Amino acid sequence: MVEDARFEDGDEQPLRLKAHDADDLKIISALVQDAVLPMKETAWQPELKRFGMLLNRFRWEDKTQAENSKRAFERVQSILVVDNVETVSSMGIDRQNKDQIISILSIDFNAGSDGTGKLVFTLAGDGALAFNVESLDITLKDVTKPYTAVSKSAPKHSLD
Repeated sequence: MVEDARFEDGDEQPLRLKAHDADDLKIISALVQDAVLPMKETAWQPELKRFGMLLNRFRWEDKTQAENSKRAFERVQSILVVDNVETVSSMGIDRQNKDQIISILSIDFNAGSDGTGKLVFTLAGDGALAFNVESLDITLKDVTKPYTAVSKSAPKHSLD
């Protein structure tokens, strides 16, 4: 008996996404929500107008599948690169403490009429990273195989 292939039977591929507009950014923001990383895994390259970070991202795209199959939730290491960066600023971050752990809550872009704008990463604990950019150009790329989330649970958010 021959059966059609099912989506569930396919091999998962690592994410490789780019954001060039607000709609693209919403997807990347949702995928990196609750990503954690130490500050030492960030790099600002002003000569290249690039800021990069190696983050441990919760696999939101796999959450329902993990629940349905009663298996552990997963994280994956991903590189997130912001290009066309003019300046970088931060709030609530001790930039001297390279072991400080940050957690990303969301990413927003406030565009000017000329396409330039400010990209803001809102962090847990009232922190933020802000980038003045010539244009929106973000890349998110998974670089490891998924691994079991240490907490073995999905992040929870209180709306209170």
